[in-house]
This record gives sequence, structure tokens and C-alpha cells, in this order.
Amino acid sequence: QVQVVESGGGLVQAGGSLRLSCTASGLTLGFGAYAMAWFRQAPGKEREGVACINAGAATTSYVDSVKGRFTISRDDGKNTLYLQVDSLKPGDTAMYYCAAEKVPNYRSATYYGNDHFGFWGQGTQVAVSS
Repeated sequence: QVQVVESGGGLVQAGGSLRLSCTASGLTLGFGAYAMAWFRQAPGKEREGVACINAGAATTSYVDSVKGRFTISRDDGKNTLYLQVDSLKPGDTAMYYCAAEKVPNYRSATYYGNDHFGFWGQGTQVAVSS
């Protein structure tokens, strides 16, 4: 059974930073074989893909609104995905979710759309005050 668990959220002032973590276990081919992604959902808004990293960590992709402020990375030895979030803005307030792709595709991070991801965690809340 696949388990995905996020942590690291919190309440910060605008301009602050957080480091979100996500551990994923039980993936059939092992954590390292799967592209991983971070999503977020603010109240009353649709879920939005924030960042993606492919298997092997050779490529990453980001939504335009976070480019230059967020950094996605992974440690396959620890089955852990990270999202370093810097220069936070009130508009970044949301529940942040980690997800693994449904089936390994071994493609560039820019290949993946939201529908490629199928294993989700419960989320970690990020709140940014002005």
C-alpha cells in the first residue's frame, strides 16, 4: 500500500521561508523510479500544480508564479521529496500536497500534467501573513 506523508508547513510572515518534506513508501518500483510533484489548493480555488521533478532528478519544472522562489528536490535514498519555499507571499497560502506519478514514464519533468499523478498525501498547510 502506498503511503504519502507531507510535513513542514506552518504560519510565516511574508518574505519568510519554509521547507516542506514528503515521504512516500510502498511504490511498486521504488521511490526513485517515479516522477514526483507538489500541488497546492487554496480555499475556493482549484488544485494547482506547483513543481515537478522527474525520476533521477535530471529535470524540474515550476508554475510561473513560483519560479525563482521555490525549489523542488529529492533524496531517493530517503524516499523523500522536498520543496524549499522562499520569499513567501500571502498568495502562497494553501494546503500543499505531494504526489507520485501513477506509472513511471521516465520523461522530462515538463512532460507531466496533473492527471499523471495518482498517489496523494493528506497535505500540509502553509499560511503566509502580510
